[in-house]
Amino acid sequence: MSLTMRVFKATGRNLRLGAAVAVVSAIVLTGCTTSEVFNQGYVVDQTALDLTPVGSSREQVLLSLGTPSTTATFDNEVFYYVSQKRVRGAMFMKPKLVDQSVLAVYFSEDGTVSQIANYTLKDGRVFDMISRTTPTGGVDKSFLAQVLSGAGSEESTRNAVSRAIMGGGS
Repeated sequence: MSLTMRVFKATGRNLRLGAAVAVVSAIVLTGCTTSEVFNQGYVVDQTALDLTPVGSSREQVLLSLGTPSTTATFDNEVFYYVSQKRVRGAMFMKPKLVDQSVLAVYFSEDGTVSQIANYTLKDGRVFDMISRTTPTGGVDKSFLAQVLSGAGSEESTRNAVSRAIMGGGS
C-alpha cells in the first residue's frame, strides 16, 4: 500500500465558497448585536414641571405631571415619578441599568408643594421598579433554623396533630 500525498489547490470555486461562508457568518453575527435602549417609567417633561412650582396644590400636580409611579408609604406626603434607562448589547444579554431619575414632589401639611427634588443614580441606590418579592414582617429564617427552633409551642403542635387526625376545623 502506497501513501500518496494529496495536494489541495486553491481553485476559484473553493475561494468563492470560503468567501460566501465568511460573509454569511459575518451577517449572522451582526444580527446578534442590537444595542437596544429601554426607557421605563415617567419621562420628566420640563414644561410640565414648570407648571408645578412650589406652592401648587395636589390637584395641580396630578393634572400637570400625571399619576405618580409611587407615593410615600405613610400619609401620602410625597409623590415619586421614577424613570430608568437600560441598554442591552445583544439579544441574549440581560439589560444593564445606565441611568435612573426619581422626581420627588414633597407636600406640606396643608397639601401644597413644599419642595421638588430630582435624584439620580449618583445620589443613591437603584430603585427596583419590578420587584418579584413581597416584603413581610418578622425575621426570615432558613429551613434549618425553622427545624431547630421548632414549629411552635408543644400545645399548639398537639392541637394541630389532633385536628389533622380527627378532621376537625380550625
